[in-house]
Amino acid sequence: VFDKMPKRNVVSWNTMIAGYAQYGFGEEALKLFQTMQTESVDPDRITFVTVLKACAGVATLEQGKQIH
Repeated sequence: VFDKMPKRNVVSWNTMIAGYAQYGFGEEALKLFQTMQTESVDPDRITFVTVLKACAGVATLEQGKQIH
């Protein structure tokens, strides 16, 4: 469904990133975050919280520091 959405906003991106992070798919969450940035969607506070959770889940301290 997400891939077929004609227009994705920060809420839809956050939902996908949070879902991946919550269920242990941190690497996929981080890839989505990178794609979100590539598509010029501005992250919000929720985005950063969920991405940092994904970083913690895959133990990528360096990437967490870069995002923070």
